[in-house]
Amino acid sequence: MVGKDIFEKLIKEYTEKQWGRPCNELPAFIIKRLPVRLVFDNNYFNDAYQGIPIGGYNKLIDALLKDIDCKTDTDFFKSDYNDWRKYAKHLVYTGPLDEYFGYQYGKLDWRTVSFKTRIEDTPNYQGNAVVNYTSHEMSYTRVIEHKHFEMFGQAIYDCPKTVISEEYSTEYKDGMEPYYPVNDEMNNLLAEKYREIAAQEQDVIFGGRLAEYKYYDMAPIVEKVISMFKTKEL
Repeated sequence: MVGKDIFEKLIKEYTEKQWGRPCNELPAFIIKRLPVRLVFDNNYFNDAYQGIPIGGYNKLIDALLKDIDCKTDTDFFKSDYNDWRKYAKHLVYTGPLDEYFGYQYGKLDWRTVSFKTRIEDTPNYQGNAVVNYTSHEMSYTRVIEHKHFEMFGQAIYDCPKTVISEEYSTEYKDGMEPYYPVNDEMNNLLAEKYREIAAQEQDVIFGGRLAEYKYYDMAPIVEKVISMFKTKEL
């Protein structure tokens, strides 16, 4: 797509740092998420309209869950909700696909991330919401400066400090939170076996990165849910 020079400077080490595997062991479609342009458009996505909810995603989720019973810090499999048919006609399951079936075929591999967050005594640390670090020299994959998601222009400098988070990608271990499916050949074959028995589960919808063992960006998953609702699947 881009030639050897750009691949080695921008793609190779970052991808290996992100996934913890040599590039030649990873499927090519991972890199096809990156847009290649010959114009001066530095947006990550090709969508005409881009942004995040005013007030952040917490505000959006709070509104979606308004007046709905919601429990956190509750292990679905170790609670009474495991017998969910006592409470509902349908289950929308968004947890790990292999865990739902008690790992009967073995465990899928995941990648997870951790964050080191700190306050910097400057109004503008890096000038952007996200800066990726493509070299192995830095152990983190990117730095997030949160105020840039909502503050623009003079508002950035009116706030004299800023909050940044370094993001580190690591291999998932039991007890950690899974983030990304590892879509290599071995895991895809295992995931397909779980998908086959998932298709036989009545009144259960398996949805999202974990339950489908598939990488999703935010916009496509929202579009998928809206489509499911319109077709009466939800």
